Amino acid sequence: MPAANQAAAAERIAQLRAEIEKHDYAYYVLDAPIIPDAEYDKLFRELVALEAAYPELVTPDSPTQRVGGRPLPEFGELTHRVPMLSLANAFSAEEVEAFDRRCREGLGVARIRYACEPKFDGLAVSLLYENGIFVRGATRGDGYRGEDVTQNLRTVRNLPLRLKGEALPRFLEVRGEVLMLKRDFARLNARQAELGEKTFANPRNAAAGSLRQLDPRVTAKRPLRFYAYGVAEASQEDRIAKSHSEAMAKLMAWGLPVVAEREVVEGVEGLLAYYERMARKRQDLPYDIDGVVYKVDDLEAQERLGFVARAPRFAIAHKFPAQEALTVVEAIEVQVGRTGALTPVARLSPVFVGGVTVTNATLHNEDEVHRKDVRVGDTVIVRRAGDVIPEIVSVVHERRPPHARPFVMPKTCPVCGSAVEKPASEAIARCTGGLYCPAQRKQAILHFASRRAMDIEGLGEKLVDQLVERGLVKSVADLYRLTAHELSSLERMGEKSAQNLVTAIEKSKATTLSRFIYALGIRNVGEATAKDLARHFGDIKALMNASADQLMAVPEVGPVIAESIVHFFAEPHNRRVIDELLSAGVHWPHEKSAESGKLAGKTFVLTGTLSSLTRAAAKAAIEAAGGKVTESVSKKTDFVVVGEEPGSKYDKARALGVTVLDEAQFLELLR
Repeated sequence: MPAANQAAAAERIAQLRAEIEKHDYAYYVLDAPIIPDAEYDKLFRELVALEAAYPELVTPDSPTQRVGGRPLPEFGELTHRVPMLSLANAFSAEEVEAFDRRCREGLGVARIRYACEPKFDGLAVSLLYENGIFVRGATRGDGYRGEDVTQNLRTVRNLPLRLKGEALPRFLEVRGEVLMLKRDFARLNARQAELGEKTFANPRNAAAGSLRQLDPRVTAKRPLRFYAYGVAEASQEDRIAKSHSEAMAKLMAWGLPVVAEREVVEGVEGLLAYYERMARKRQDLPYDIDGVVYKVDDLEAQERLGFVARAPRFAIAHKFPAQEALTVVEAIEVQVGRTGALTPVARLSPVFVGGVTVTNATLHNEDEVHRKDVRVGDTVIVRRAGDVIPEIVSVVHERRPPHARPFVMPKTCPVCGSAVEKPASEAIARCTGGLYCPAQRKQAILHFASRRAMDIEGLGEKLVDQLVERGLVKSVADLYRLTAHELSSLERMGEKSAQNLVTAIEKSKATTLSRFIYALGIRNVGEATAKDLARHFGDIKALMNASADQLMAVPEVGPVIAESIVHFFAEPHNRRVIDELLSAGVHWPHEKSAESGKLAGKTFVLTGTLSSLTRAAAKAAIEAAGGKVTESVSKKTDFVVVGEEPGSKYDKARALGVTVLDEAQFLELLR
């Protein structure tokens, strides 16, 4: 072979070894991986291929000849009696078929029984039991020497310190995985965030970091789990099983946790069918997996097949498509949602991840962008799990270009130009042009027409979609310009349906001030608040011109609601739409302000059944007179109106000394 080719290969091999060693240290020692697993696998496979092509360049210290990272010096060191080797990986059905063929040829048989199990995404450990008592445990380390984490393993709640049953082996070495369930990981991260401490990128990092704490008391507080996946060695006189599946059943009988999702299958078709089943179940499993593991079930056959330098010949890991990948942020754009929420979205260089090509990833909100420090031009790790929207996990800061700039949320809506508001207490920035913004148009119309708002019967979601998409309605004011002729041209809209809708729209013009305020869709203003505002101001113009202080004089209106109202009416687009609605003939009876009603400022609670009017009618009568109805009795309650069979509210009113009115007294007060 030409010397030039060999020299180039030697140079590339040296680069790959240095790169892999760096990532091994970050992954195994620091528990802080720099790149996703798929990227690491790509580097490793390239090194394996080059060393296979140039075997004379293979050296004993090559990453292909070892398993993981060196033990941390802070922990004691344990030598594994049986090396903890890694598994070779398969990424396609063809590679699984090749594995099956090698096993059949190596054993000289036509068909093989395999034990299949999930491939956990956790931290591999080895446990030693003597006469059924747990005596020590270690991490994988470099495969030959691991870290002595015995004291930390003793804190893992589901790991038995004493095996149960009779006739236990004198000596037993169990291999398994320490991990964190998804729900426990979410709780841990939430607690870490509350305490202002470091959150973890994923359950694997959380489990590894927790097990390798120098203080076992910290480990004890972490929700770690252990699952056994094999027996490395048992005392010679105690050969415990003839097959891997039988050995796993024995471990389970002795009280060791063993995963339920394991099966024994036959032939390569059985392997691939198991892979498909687990791929479908993956998202619903309580723990993370990144593939499945196939092992020749017969233990004697395993011994005959033996090992290569760093992996057994009788087993292989069939990896799922990478859920994480590296790519570059080409731009950060802002999308406006149906409710006006502004969401930063990263436009990415196309990358294949999670089985699809990804070009966009959500960044959730401005705070999240700054927390992850994502900038245009950054190389990032993108994750996609199942049908979940792709997201950026982290930035590879080592690859940041000098021209990268921090993201700044725009001050005006990128769709309609209205002002953007972001209350100090919220993470989401929003467009204030709710009645005008095209991005919010459909949502605004549906809310405006809803039964508790303007009550336009027949104006449903599919019809609104057509009206907006055909450009017939650009704001809610345009509803009052629609003609039966225009409507009859829409899908599933005959002349009669069109005329019925026009009639319903015309009918909605006669409304109440509180319904109209609610229909505007002001953030944080619900029906009850709309009624309070209508009673207090009595006029839409007075409300539109009210200051925050004036708004907070309304009962139940605090700084957050006041700020939302001020921002909404400060937007010229919204004021223009309201003027158009009034010009179109939307009107309501003149409402006296709350201060002028005879029950102004009085709070009522209703309990029991009234004989002369319904609960709704009683409430309407109180509100018409300027009073307010609430559901619970407190010291601030002025009157409790009691009908037949009153509930506990009556007792509470008596206990608090609140004035109690029977039905006759209530009617007299109203007169």
